[in-house]
Amino acid sequence: MKLATVLVDGEPQAAALVGQALALIGPAGGDVGALLRAGTTPAQLQAMVVAADRRISTDSVRWLAPVLRPGKAVCVGLNYADHTRESRMQQPRHPTLFLRSATSLAAQGDVVHRPAGDDSLDFEGEMVVVVGEGGRAIAREQALRHVFGYAVGNDISVREFQFRSPQWALGKNVDGTGPWGPCVVTADELPPGGAGLALHTRLNGQTVQSANTRDMLFDVATIIAAVSQAMTLEPGDILFSGTPAGVGMGRTPKLYMQPGDVIEVEIERIGLLRNTVAGV
Repeated sequence: MKLATVLVDGEPQAAALVGQALALIGPAGGDVGALLRAGTTPAQLQAMVVAADRRISTDSVRWLAPVLRPGKAVCVGLNYADHTRESRMQQPRHPTLFLRSATSLAAQGDVVHRPAGDDSLDFEGEMVVVVGEGGRAIAREQALRHVFGYAVGNDISVREFQFRSPQWALGKNVDGTGPWGPCVVTADELPPGGAGLALHTRLNGQTVQSANTRDMLFDVATIIAAVSQAMTLEPGDILFSGTPAGVGMGRTPKLYMQPGDVIEVEIERIGLLRNTVAGV
């Protein structure tokens, strides 16, 4: 099942993709996150789709982030060896984790605004994990039971901000630089841990990243176990699982995004995320 949150009559609405249409489910004003926090089961979701009395076309819909304000957006850095090498950093022994604020997140079709005077806006295509069942100190062997589904993400970074200090927070939290979606694909439709899926990032139609999620150094189960050692994961939390090589920072000359650019991230069996870039 593919679930999304879209804007309907001025309000967010959870929906399920059925062919080329979206079946509206759940109450008006709610999102996919609200369904997860309510403990809605897969069987209940299926029943809601069957009972849905309104469908809208995907052609002209405004997509919102599937979970509008997740309690936590945890990101993994340096999770592909080739990206670590191009970044000229030492490969960490444990997942390198940082947080994104809710205001840094965005959705399919949103315009990403480059900060005034900056020329270091960089793409980072990656797979996003959506937590279904919460928990603390989750064992790696049980971790995938806590996954609701997977989505496409772009952990866009402002490099000049990122490397002003040893902490990456500023460069990873510029407003609207973390688009993800448009849909969440439920875990039962994909390989365990979302492994073995081709990932491609395209800038203005040219492929700039090409990888496979099986190459992640720390797999989804390991990430969940590591994060939950310290933080209680909650339904609707999201995890950006890391980007492969090919980012603009690692190239000579550097390839940063400019106003007017179109950036797309596509992951096999999950979907396509498309955004444009503009100045402030």
